[in-house]
Amino acid sequence: MSKMTTLNVRIGGALSDFVAGAIGETGDYDNASEYVRDLIRQDKAKTEHRAFEAKRAALQQAFALPDNAYTSVNLNDVIARNLSKR
Repeated sequence: MSKMTTLNVRIGGALSDFVAGAIGETGDYDNASEYVRDLIRQDKAKTEHRAFEAKRAALQQAFALPDNAYTSVNLNDVIARNLSKR
């Protein structure tokens, strides 16, 4: 089970007004904590999406190489290569 983290955030001025508009009867959230949790979830999703896109781009680049860019290896080659990295 993950641990709980408590955050205390102070905002004022335009940011405070903006958050106030996002919570309560007129906003999409019941309270500021719910709003912050949603922002964190959105940021987490964006970070995961960027990582996925980077991996996808690397795979697309690798698969776009011509066949002669690849070399055949056998099991012993792979084992030897991995042992040399230790």
